[in-house]
Amino acid sequence: MKIQLKKELRGQFEEITVERGMTIEEIYKEIKEELPYTVLAARVNNKIERLEHRIYGDCRVELLDMRTQEANLIYQNSLCLIYLKAIEDVLGKVDVDIENAINKGLYTEIKSHDAITAKDIKKIEKRMRQLVKADRPFVREKLTKEEAEELFIQTGCPEKAELLCENQQRRKIPFYSLDGYRDFFYGLMVPSTSYIEHFQLMKYRRGVLLRFPHPSNPNVIPEYVDEKMLYKTFGEQSRWGKLMGINYVSDLNRKIEEGKFKELIQLSEALHERRIVEIADMITRQKKRIILIAGPSSSGKTTFAQRLCIQLRVNGLQPLYMGTDDYFVERENTPVDEFGEKNYEDLDAVDVHLFNQNINDLLAGKEVDMPSFNFITGHKEYGKRLTSIRSSQPIVIEGIHALNEDLTRELPAEQKFKIYISPLTQLNIDSHNRVVTTDHRMLRRMVRDYKYRGHSAQNTISSWPKVRAGEDKNIFPYSNEADVLFNSVHLYEICVLKKYAKPLLEAIKPDEPEYSDAVRMLNFLRFFKTVEDDSAIVNNSILREFIGGSVFAD
Repeated sequence: MKIQLKKELRGQFEEITVERGMTIEEIYKEIKEELPYTVLAARVNNKIERLEHRIYGDCRVELLDMRTQEANLIYQNSLCLIYLKAIEDVLGKVDVDIENAINKGLYTEIKSHDAITAKDIKKIEKRMRQLVKADRPFVREKLTKEEAEELFIQTGCPEKAELLCENQQRRKIPFYSLDGYRDFFYGLMVPSTSYIEHFQLMKYRRGVLLRFPHPSNPNVIPEYVDEKMLYKTFGEQSRWGKLMGINYVSDLNRKIEEGKFKELIQLSEALHERRIVEIADMITRQKKRIILIAGPSSSGKTTFAQRLCIQLRVNGLQPLYMGTDDYFVERENTPVDEFGEKNYEDLDAVDVHLFNQNINDLLAGKEVDMPSFNFITGHKEYGKRLTSIRSSQPIVIEGIHALNEDLTRELPAEQKFKIYISPLTQLNIDSHNRVVTTDHRMLRRMVRDYKYRGHSAQNTISSWPKVRAGEDKNIFPYSNEADVLFNSVHLYEICVLKKYAKPLLEAIKPDEPEYSDAVRMLNFLRFFKTVEDDSAIVNNSILREFIGGSVFAD
């Protein structure tokens, strides 16, 4: 029997002969030495399958390593199950929360009666490595919903039982077992523990960091950087959740069922507004004149910047708002990436000297002929924006490179105030299944791209890896440079985005390359109730930037 096989991420399909009923794992092991990284799953006819999947007919098979989002999440799921099993072996039955991504890993908390020590963590890591070396299988089974609910109640996981009870569409619930430890994960797993070679445990604040490779370098644990501000912001988001009575998705769904959606909106918007006021007051007190705002795609930067400008006006200031897109170099001078395509994401695509010269002239009180970039012709145009400001006026600048010191290297450091913005989702499906911030942002972008740019969900999904690579290079490394971090998430928003995103995802056909991502996102969305009437969301909400109806829209 012949199949089409793609071995590498950017490779070509080639025809190979396999035996009928052969597993993907068996195919992989025959060519393992040819590949640079461990294969964790496969895309079979555009559907993600475990390596245990058997081939019975003609198909196209793409081997996936950790450089893909799907395989990356499979690695994380598998690592978490090893971690949970090792904790039980070392400490007995204790509650564990897998909370959020931070410091190139996952922040977790072990709810033991005694404080977790560095010695305990070493024992847990040692046990994890023993399990990996033993190459123990991950056993997948499906329980009925009734069996799963009973199991969760017995094991003290009421939030999981409640979530399953709500989800009437699912009659069979997938569970994974590792040497007798059994748990629910909504994603897939690798076949056995030996696939999870690289990880690191370390004590961090009140919890434990479970660290693993970044997709850009799957065989190496990345350098540790303490993201203090991110930790503080996740703590703030956790407190916001408690104010709303929401810890897990089941809590959110219950609030919506009880008709408390408007109350959630009001409280969430009030928390956002209070934080924006606090930031505006800091800028005013410190008399900063260069306000720099950056964040990854679909963070809500534009709406945040406009709302910040309003609060600065309330404080008696008259900020000048500007973006960095008007300072692109002429198109013929735009750098190209490794594939020969024009690269608008890197700093080299920006006329840094002109940008700095214009800002310094404005700060000095001079009139500046600021450029407008014509995206059709690919050239800057002048004579349309003659601008000057008074000595008390701040300049609010939004752009992907805003926190990179190389962008503002000629500007006075004492005048800069740096803000990092991102939707940091603290809400999780349950104690062991988290809501991935990257997926949350992709939902935002998908809805906005369709509404404002006429792009299909396929366009958004296919371009997302390139967007993420740009963020890893140009945005995330500078987040620690910020003076403050603004979390732009609304805990309720996935329930709103679902109404817009679901039909876009369902329109993706099985023969399209983006189908596997669409299936994964649709499976994820099934855990959330749908909010059909979102008219109560105010017109200056960050969420309006994506679903439409924003007072700040052009």
